[in-house]
Amino acid sequence: MKKFAAALAGAVFVMSAASPVFAAGKTIAVSWKIFQEERWKRDEAVIKKIVEAAGDKYISADAQGSAAKQLTDIESLISQGANVLLVVPWDSEAIMPAVQKAKDEGIPTIAYDVQIEDPSVLYMTFNNVGVGKMMAEEVVKVKDKGNFAIIKGDQGDPNSAFLLKGMMEVIKPKVDSGAIKIVGEASSDGWKPENAQKNMEQILTANNNKVDAVLSQNDGMAGGVVAALSAQGLAGSVPVTGQDGDAAAINRVALGTQTVSIWKDSRELGKAAAEAALMLADGKDGSSVPNVQKFKDGARKVEMNAVLLKPFAVTKDTLGDVIKAGWIDKATACAGVKAGSVKACD
Repeated sequence: MKKFAAALAGAVFVMSAASPVFAAGKTIAVSWKIFQEERWKRDEAVIKKIVEAAGDKYISADAQGSAAKQLTDIESLISQGANVLLVVPWDSEAIMPAVQKAKDEGIPTIAYDVQIEDPSVLYMTFNNVGVGKMMAEEVVKVKDKGNFAIIKGDQGDPNSAFLLKGMMEVIKPKVDSGAIKIVGEASSDGWKPENAQKNMEQILTANNNKVDAVLSQNDGMAGGVVAALSAQGLAGSVPVTGQDGDAAAINRVALGTQTVSIWKDSRELGKAAAEAALMLADGKDGSSVPNVQKFKDGARKVEMNAVLLKPFAVTKDTLGDVIKAGWIDKATACAGVKAGSVKACD
């Protein structure tokens, strides 16, 4: 694990001699769906740094959780001279007219972290089916039977379906055998913690608090789940999952109220996407991007070029690796942790 952390830190921060050289003077535009999660700011910092270091211009817009605003935002970005679009769609179906407009204008599009099912789009993300599997695998290590709840993300986000697919690959045999019973499954609009908390409260009420594990699809929602569990005196005794490596979630892992946060190093994804965008701006095709593969796992089964990075499970046992990689400092990760309870915090 020490070698992993060192190698990862080096891969993320050493961007000079090994970085490709691109023609300057292009405009790379990013349409963010919402800046609600802390991770988007990390993504943006890396993307902007690489784009500007190459002598190109970075512009962006925040759709603020509105599919309609995102369509308008993209029209504005195109009118500002965008040569490449990176889009984190709020709604992958509603965004299609904007994708078509970009195609009509000859502007390459990258679907960043959230899939847009169009063969012309380059999809760049982490392996989200794999993320779902890792979540479920960590939970069944500590709780492999009983009443399970599944707190899903927004229904309009394909990632929620990918994550659920991965989770079910792990737990379905136990569900079929009766060892695990799914006593509640709910989607949370906008992936918002407060919506996840309400969903969890309703599931707890419906089951007289008899919930043995919660598969929550991201860290923000895990915070809402833990709040609901805490109100019933269950926080720490019920395994809870999440993803994104949010600082608060990593601290919850150290405290024992969250079992795992699947860390998708957004610095790594931001670097890969920024360099891919510069390649596309130089006239390269998506099939020439490093580590590209064919992907055909969406609802429409459209074959696309995709880059799928590997995630990492943050548990009490691996907490030290994300600290060593510079993702979070020890004081933040270990705040409130009882001395001697977590090795990485000693």
